Amino acid sequence: MAAIDTSRPVVASRGASDTSFFAKVVGAIIDWNDRRMTRKALMELTARELDDIGLTPRDVANF
Repeated sequence: MAAIDTSRPVVASRGASDTSFFAKVVGAIIDWNDRRMTRKALMELTARELDDIGLTPRDVANF
């Protein structure tokens, strides 16, 4: 199985109140896409492979 490294630079913010609406929307889209890609990768694993990492198919569906 191949691994995909999707690291992103961390941008330090001055505070939650200083975060722009645009930055929040972009952050939400990035989070959604990360969850989508993770769920897709996990759905390709067999039940035995999921068991090896402590997950069940139901866990993947609820991710």
